[in-house]
Amino acid sequence: MRIVVNGQQAFGKAVLEALLERGEDVVAVYCAPDKEGRPVDPLKEAALQHDLPVFQPASFKDPAAVEEFRALKPDLGVMAYVILFVPEEFLNVPTHGTIQYHPSLLPKHRGPSSINWPIIQGSTKTGLTIFWPDNGLDTGPILLQKEVDIGPDDTLGSVYFDKLFPLGVEAMLESVDLVRDGKAPKVVQDEGQATYESWCKGEDVEIDWSRPAPEVYNMIRGANPQPGAWTRHAGAVLKIFESTRVEGEGKPGEVIAVDGDGFTVAAGGGAIQVHRVRPEGGKKDSAGAFAGEAGLKQGDVLG
Repeated sequence: MRIVVNGQQAFGKAVLEALLERGEDVVAVYCAPDKEGRPVDPLKEAALQHDLPVFQPASFKDPAAVEEFRALKPDLGVMAYVILFVPEEFLNVPTHGTIQYHPSLLPKHRGPSSINWPIIQGSTKTGLTIFWPDNGLDTGPILLQKEVDIGPDDTLGSVYFDKLFPLGVEAMLESVDLVRDGKAPKVVQDEGQATYESWCKGEDVEIDWSRPAPEVYNMIRGANPQPGAWTRHAGAVLKIFESTRVEGEGKPGEVIAVDGDGFTVAAGGGAIQVHRVRPEGGKKDSAGAFAGEAGLKQGDVLG
């Protein structure tokens, strides 16, 4: 099959290289337009290293972009982390259609921050879906799904990089095989089970220390490393990353312990021991070092 990879960043690169490594006929690569002042996208860089033609349309709705794609005579489109909207007119050009990766168990957690929200909401499982995209947002029929556990101390980073990223590359290859063999299903999503969450932004992850400690901990985990859950110290934003849920008592937001390893903050029915932070205008640092430099002491109140 003549395959066209459409994506960006490290995941797009990994999918491309996995397809090439096993001898697939990748005839072109599509990726996001270059941005001034930013490094070359890893997928584009990998495509150029393999002497593959690279296309970077500003919009996939442009009729010229559709005709350019049609001229490649693709059999299958493989979308690996695509943020621009791709209309059905473009998706349906390949003879076998287009498949796409999404890091949740659709129809749950449609939307762009589908790894953050299950962790923030306290889920113990999530997964990935390879589906047939349409003009909706993550609404097309399901081809294949893989489930993963969310451990009690997993973060956005660990769930993605240790689980959904490598498993996603494998699932893409498996899906290509199913398409080639004529065995790829198209299971309509159950709209009754559908959920949607938009981008997980900074305003969504301000810590309310009066909330139950498990909820506070889930928010910190689900926003680590991006966008970073935050509170305030001395009026300035303080982002909190690595942390541990521990026993402890105090007023919400009260610093109940400070030592060389970090500091501990009281929340509803428990406490959070903070290990790594980033102060406003600064770099990530150990919470212990920050406490020493900022004069954070037992009895101070965050928030």
